[in-house]
Amino acid sequence: MALKIFNTLSGEKENFVTLDEGHVRMYVCGVTVYDASHIGHARSLLIFDVIYRYLRFLGHRVEFVRNFTDVDDKIIKKANEAGVPCDVITKRYIEEFHRDSRSLGLLPPTREPRATDHIAEIIELIRRLEAKELAYGVNGDVFFAVERFAGYGKLSRKKLDELAAGARVEVDLRKKSPLDFALWKSSKPGEPAWESPWGAGRPGWHIECSAMSTKYLGQPFDIHGGGRDLIFPHHENEIAQSEGTLGQPLARYWIHNGFLNINQEKMSKSLGNMYTIQEILTRSDAVDLRHYFLASHYRSPMDFSFQGLDDAARAVERLYETLDRLEQARTLAGPSSPDGELLDAFRQEMDDDFNTPRALALLFDEIRALNRVLDAKKSEALQPRSAALRVLLDVLGLLPDSTENYFRKKKDRWLGLQGLTHEKIEQWIAERNQARAEKNWQQADRIRGELLNKGIVIEDTPGGTIWKVK
Repeated sequence: MALKIFNTLSGEKENFVTLDEGHVRMYVCGVTVYDASHIGHARSLLIFDVIYRYLRFLGHRVEFVRNFTDVDDKIIKKANEAGVPCDVITKRYIEEFHRDSRSLGLLPPTREPRATDHIAEIIELIRRLEAKELAYGVNGDVFFAVERFAGYGKLSRKKLDELAAGARVEVDLRKKSPLDFALWKSSKPGEPAWESPWGAGRPGWHIECSAMSTKYLGQPFDIHGGGRDLIFPHHENEIAQSEGTLGQPLARYWIHNGFLNINQEKMSKSLGNMYTIQEILTRSDAVDLRHYFLASHYRSPMDFSFQGLDDAARAVERLYETLDRLEQARTLAGPSSPDGELLDAFRQEMDDDFNTPRALALLFDEIRALNRVLDAKKSEALQPRSAALRVLLDVLGLLPDSTENYFRKKKDRWLGLQGLTHEKIEQWIAERNQARAEKNWQQADRIRGELLNKGIVIEDTPGGTIWKVK
């Protein structure tokens, strides 16, 4: 078996061969920290988390770099509106991003560099581009000369003449070509600035990633990833800058996840359909959201809906119910090696360009089979099959917690959405028990009915009254 990856650069699936045997170097563009991360970010984050996990499962040592863009027009605008320095804004949203990452169950990357910590590397890269006549300065700004880089457009498959006729580029009469983009921007009042050979200013967006990826991973490195919206101009410009400097490829494999729409509309604050990660995790478990995204192939466009997320939650609940049954089965006592046949079948699906929908289908087929064995009270190799199931769920990030904690958190979240607490329910049960002791059956039935209307089922047992969510 060999892992095949769809390479945006070639437009084909290719066998994945590392530059250094057993060592993968991967760079994924991170967020611009001017606002809370939304579910579009979540999809990309979860996809590359699974890719990271799977490469490690295959036995690779993975260097995973994901950056923060912490100097940008949007950050400056937000800071000026709030009347605070830019670093106040970036610090706040980096902290929020880390909170979101923990909530989503993401493995931490090897490095999380910030653009503002790499000004020296950015300046040096621009100087080298100037020396090769691929960059030119105008009144404190520096631009990349797109038409002087022969390979421009090879990632996005855009042609220079078509771009010049109607590309989304900034109108600036100082440019030699309307396609040229900023490497360095001269300082303006109210903006952060650093000293440079061209005067005080700040870096352009694209040059930041070129400097950080090359510093930590060298050039070329194995995988460069991000959302499909970054193919042009961001990743195209990264290629031009980095390859223009060193004359060799930036990355061998380019991986891009598909767009995420909301109820068949593009996410937009003006449409009121942009949900933050925390808003979604208030109503749903992170493992439900992960399953929901993994049920679609990462390259496919996806339409988000709460109905789809609720369907994913029910699938995850079946999964955890099966894990709970396996934990309770006495036949699972003692250690056991994972079932190799299931591991191989999983690899076969995931080796086809990280095909998580087929991998999930395989795992749920196994769950149904395990339930049949459990129903029949048999012990047909349950230990190795259960061990393999847990290994593979961990690779997909679907096993972040114990089954006990999963059901407890699910119950607590549901109660919170209903405005209920454990204490309030226990109080009602105590009032019902008092009514029963006084043989006030009408009152006892009334309390039971009220609880049922709120989705709480109570059961009288020899050990006392217990309750559960309906």
